[in-house]
Amino acid sequence: VIYSPEYVRRSMGGHVGLISAGTSDIPRAEEAALISEEMGCRVTCIYDVGVAGLHRLIRPLSDLLTDGVDVIIVAAGMDGALPSVVAGLVPVPVIGLPTSIGYGLGGKGVAALLSMLQTCAPGLSVVNIDNGVGAGITAALIANRVAQARGHQTQ
Repeated sequence: VIYSPEYVRRSMGGHVGLISAGTSDIPRAEEAALISEEMGCRVTCIYDVGVAGLHRLIRPLSDLLTDGVDVIIVAAGMDGALPSVVAGLVPVPVIGLPTSIGYGLGGKGVAALLSMLQTCAPGLSVVNIDNGVGAGITAALIANRVAQARGHQTQ
């Protein structure tokens, strides 16, 4: 992103939480974070807390909720299980961001996408494979609308 020297990003008051299952999912997660920030949101990121080591998720997820996130983006490849787990644990909307990380049957993000689409966890919406831009925009729209309802004044 290129800015003029006079540019000042306005805060719209929304707060987006962003979680990546593995380190390979970080590039798509960062894409979503950048877009949400450009749309005036504060973004808090947590990386490498996937279902292969689920114990790593509990405290950071609790911290996100304590910090008042309005929505959470969860980037995951391979089996794409983490967004469903998170959606089952939190009282805010979750956006599943399947990544093209994976191999074998259902590789290139297909298994992750299908897993997220088939979830029974309430509150999980899903964007297409590697669509960090779409996830970031959707999260920012939700978060900024929540901030507006809270009465946040833009700065």
